[in-house]
Amino acid sequence: MAEKENEELRKEESNQTEKKQQENSAEKKENLSEKDLLKQKQEELDDITDRYKRILAEFENHKKRSKKEREGLYNMVLADVVESMLPILDNLENAAKVETKDEEYKKGIELVLKQFQDTLKSKGIEEIKALGETFDPELHEAVSSVQDDTKGEKEIVQEYRKGYKIGTKVIRHSMVVVAN
Repeated sequence: MAEKENEELRKEESNQTEKKQQENSAEKKENLSEKDLLKQKQEELDDITDRYKRILAEFENHKKRSKKEREGLYNMVLADVVESMLPILDNLENAAKVETKDEEYKKGIELVLKQFQDTLKSKGIEEIKALGETFDPELHEAVSSVQDDTKGEKEIVQEYRKGYKIGTKVIRHSMVVVAN
């Protein structure tokens, strides 16, 4: 009987060991599945974070592009309006150059001319420099040329009409006479 009891004890111990191994195995599988689940969730989070960053960058680029387009459109409209007003400015400049006996009248013309010029400057419109500069076909329109050995090659010696630009966009080219 003692042998039977020993054998039963061994079987029982064997069964208990087997159960513990099964429990450990199940526990490991559970831990593995938790690790896999955690890894899967981390990958999903990384993917969502990456998409969020890309969308945010795309939105920032869209804002910059829209701002640049608005500024370009504003400058284009402003250039069109100013271009239609430049003959008035030319006439005011010519009126200010005319000699007159009425000095108050001349001062009034000069004040209106200065106010007009200041308004243009405040909107970012500037005169294109011409006299003494080198001829640049992007800024100047040559209406004639003269031979003058005292002047440099392609130097502007006379300006018939002032040119204007806003930023890098030319509103009206300067009409000039070029030497050599």
